Amino acid sequence: MRSLPEADPGVPDIRSPLRYLWWTARRQWPSLLPGIGFATLWWLVQALMPAVLGRGIDAVTAKDTRALLLWAGVLLALGLLQAYTGLMRHRMAVHTWLSAAYRTVQVTARQAARLGATLPKRLSTGEVVSVGNSDIAHIGNSMDILLRGIGSIVAIVTVTVILISTSLPLGLLVLFGVPIMALAVSPLLRPLHRRQLRHRELVGDLSTRASDIVAGLRVLRGIGGEHVFAGRYREESQLVRQAGVGVARVESVLEGAQIVLPGLLIAIVTGVGASFAVAGEIPTGQLVSFYLYAVFLIGPLRTLTEAADKLTKGHVAAGRVIRILSIEPEVAGGAGSSPGGVLRDSYSGVTLQPCSLTAIAASSPDDAAAIADRLGRYADGDVTFGAADLADLPIAEVRERILVADNSARLFTGRLRDELDVRGGATDAQLREALHAACADDIVEALPDGLDTVVAEAGREFSGGQQQRLRLVRALLADPEVLILVEPTSAVDAHSEARIAGRLAKARAGRTTLICTTSPLVLDRTDHVIYVEDGRVLAEGAHRQLLDSTPAYAATVTRGED
Repeated sequence: MRSLPEADPGVPDIRSPLRYLWWTARRQWPSLLPGIGFATLWWLVQALMPAVLGRGIDAVTAKDTRALLLWAGVLLALGLLQAYTGLMRHRMAVHTWLSAAYRTVQVTARQAARLGATLPKRLSTGEVVSVGNSDIAHIGNSMDILLRGIGSIVAIVTVTVILISTSLPLGLLVLFGVPIMALAVSPLLRPLHRRQLRHRELVGDLSTRASDIVAGLRVLRGIGGEHVFAGRYREESQLVRQAGVGVARVESVLEGAQIVLPGLLIAIVTGVGASFAVAGEIPTGQLVSFYLYAVFLIGPLRTLTEAADKLTKGHVAAGRVIRILSIEPEVAGGAGSSPGGVLRDSYSGVTLQPCSLTAIAASSPDDAAAIADRLGRYADGDVTFGAADLADLPIAEVRERILVADNSARLFTGRLRDELDVRGGATDAQLREALHAACADDIVEALPDGLDTVVAEAGREFSGGQQQRLRLVRALLADPEVLILVEPTSAVDAHSEARIAGRLAKARAGRTTLICTTSPLVLDRTDHVIYVEDGRVLAEGAHRQLLDSTPAYAATVTRGED
């Protein structure tokens, strides 16, 4: 099979599920059109077989050996052609399914990277995960069914023409019977669409609940709350089950209609054809052909009903994808540039001097986090970087030069060396230096394969303090021009915290570093401390100087203790 095509660069600006499905179809014309051609030819070959078989029966009745051999040869050729076109149709159908599904994965993953911190604020984890769990399959199915669906329409038209040319009443019966059956199942599509949408929403909510429980399982067990959350998960899963049963009810009626309605048409066509044969209006071979045509029509008619079902599900799934693609980042960049220099937040008054180790001690941790978001361009603000406004710089350049590392960052699955050195350019000596600065040497030494050990999902084999130190290693190896650390030592013991505080200045020599913390051990090792209260700078200076001159600062960093 040919390799899957790459998705188009960028994120498509599409606001309609139907337009998204059309966009997906247009991007895979090279596989979709040949697939439709093979599917159409596959159906046409099957549509011609009853006529050839009827001619062969007439040859047997007439005892015409030459004609019998001729039509037997034609039937064999049609059988071989059907096998080939069926194989190619299936091959192109699988290719089309995979192309549509993984193109959706590509554009949603690209959009997630583009949104960054905006995505978790606007959508739940389960909503995003459900796109990869179920929506890509429905979108792939909606593209797959186009092949057989279009081919089935051509087959029905071909059979109708053959029947009209042979017997006008039978042809008209099929011509009007097919649209009537299509109209008979159409009232089921709207409730099916509504119930599928509700079921999809509940599945997304349940996925979010499950991911939250798994992420906080250690804490829940520590406080004995796992039974409470298990009960909530059980209740929500029952809602999902009930919604799924509601979808199944409509789908079962739809499946039944796929058998009953074509069966009625077959019975009517066969009965009318038999009456014509008894009256001598048509030969025996044509009667057999009419019966085979009636049986053959079950396939195309069921395919049309299946197409309605899969396109409905694809429409619902595309709506979910559009919900992600329609989100715009909270912040946008410009086309300016800056040589660097002083980084200043005008609202709070926080100023970072180049090549210095600065700390922010805030009376409220939220104030420090908000300042870090503005300085890192994760939130709008009047921030200057040297002589330029930070908002005028391209987002990619800001992310390259200014790194905000907080405790919400995760370790990913993979080799530990690769998860720490995300840019892949660090030497063994640089890795050792970063591990030493973050006091993470003991973590690596305890692993069976050291840095080559494969990390489990979210680094769950590490404790909270170990994860925090490994995240600090990753931030140090990135070596940005400006590094902003938010509470980098909140989960480590006092001895390790003191050593980290003493080694950070050496590790970040010649670089600008900001630490948001209220730990006296860390504050005492910084070049400059800025005390923030109510989101504004209240005092700044050396740590010991502020302890003596600013009672509010002393109360904040000592927690009211002497």
